[in-house]
Amino acid sequence: MDFELPVLETERLILRKVTQEDLEDIFSYGSIEEVTKYVTWNTHRTLADSQVFIDFALNQYEQKKIAPWGIEYKETSKMIGSIDFVSWQQHHKIAEIGYVLSPNYWGKGIITEAAKKIIQYGFEEMDLVRIQARCFVQNIGSARVMEKAGMSLEGIMKKALFIKENHWNLKMYAILKEEFLKIAQ
Repeated sequence: MDFELPVLETERLILRKVTQEDLEDIFSYGSIEEVTKYVTWNTHRTLADSQVFIDFALNQYEQKKIAPWGIEYKETSKMIGSIDFVSWQQHHKIAEIGYVLSPNYWGKGIITEAAKKIIQYGFEEMDLVRIQARCFVQNIGSARVMEKAGMSLEGIMKKALFIKENHWNLKMYAILKEEFLKIAQ
């Protein structure tokens, strides 16, 4: 099924397609070790590393596949992170979200705001019945985002991911459509 990434808006954010003009903004947070500590991709060492992400996103848009939303902070018009459905199992009506944010904006509820918006979009427009997210057990901030977005901890997946020369335990969070509808009222 073709997927056309819509522009979504929240009180402080515009969730939109990533563009070539976002290169410097992406590098400014993608090059920070603290940001990439708990993600599956490596720290960006050069602008070329950030360009790979942009090329991936542009290709996904062109192919009409699920792709990242750039998180634009309205106040500054800067791209300060990204959020997306990292996987979508259409037959099962399940998707998984992932996100990254510049540390200058941590602790302000920005990712929670963005996550709530794409969760709403997933249930209302993509006919999903379950939206899940995983994070490294050590990533307390990400776990907090999932909880604030209405997700519940389902358990720990032991050694569920091998990246950066290690096997990592992951926390699995999820929210079901009926749970979302209860809190959305």
